[in-house]
Amino acid sequence: MEIEPTVLLAYAVAWTFFYALLSRHIAELSRQKWTSWVQSEESDDVLVEALQAVIEEIEDRMHDKLEEFKSSFFGSLGAASKKLDQSTGQGAIKALTKDNPVMGFVADYMMKRGGLDALQGQKTGDPPKQQTGSTGKLGLK
Repeated sequence: MEIEPTVLLAYAVAWTFFYALLSRHIAELSRQKWTSWVQSEESDDVLVEALQAVIEEIEDRMHDKLEEFKSSFFGSLGAASKKLDQSTGQGAIKALTKDNPVMGFVADYMMKRGGLDALQGQKTGDPPKQQTGSTGKLGLK
């Protein structure tokens, strides 16, 4: 039995065409089955188990980043607070009034109210700045 080349070529073309259609059909069925399984609730536990290492790595990195941010943020706040204390003398004033709570209260009030102008005015000899202006209510200032 001898097969002629044209018949052999016809068989090859037919099988190639059949194989292409069959493989596309199988791939489409597989895709549909996969997407329906992934969207189902039974896949949640399996996917979480499979990706547990990735989830833990993300949590570890986020924890490290948060700790790094907290240390840099609070470190910069502490440095800024220290500079502010040094530049305004607020730390020295608080140390001087530590034993006398009434004087500490008065000094704290003056620092908050006058932005330290009242206390710094005593050092330089400048009087504290007075705020004047009318509020428009019954002509009161």
